[in-house]
Amino acid sequence: MPLTITNSDLLAEAPTEEPGKMDLKGTGTALTILLMAALLETGGDAVIRTGLRASNLLVRPLLFLAGATILFAYGYVVNVPSWDFGRLLGIYIVFFFVVAQILSWTIFHQPPNRAILIGGAFIVVGGIIISLNP
Repeated sequence: MPLTITNSDLLAEAPTEEPGKMDLKGTGTALTILLMAALLETGGDAVIRTGLRASNLLVRPLLFLAGATILFAYGYVVNVPSWDFGRLLGIYIVFFFVVAQILSWTIFHQPPNRAILIGGAFIVVGGIIISLNP
């Protein structure tokens, strides 16, 4: 059974398509919003983390302000659509985990260890289970 996420699965509004049919435009839009939110949240966290470790006292508040702005954008992007956030959260956590590991490895030079990869596999499987069951 393929991964099926319909617009009506993610939105709290009444479904507009026939039951069992996948709205690819709505699904693509929802997944794009989730990816954007994960990039904003992890990116904002990374900017704040960089600010905490900055030695230049003039740069530090600028990084904090930038991080706060990025995190506000995350909160806005993820909460503007009126979707079923409880169901959506399982799928979002997968995006967040994957993006966080990529940033951790590329920016902070901290590759995931075996425990993180195994735990991450459970996160991904959990997201798939949530997305497959209405």
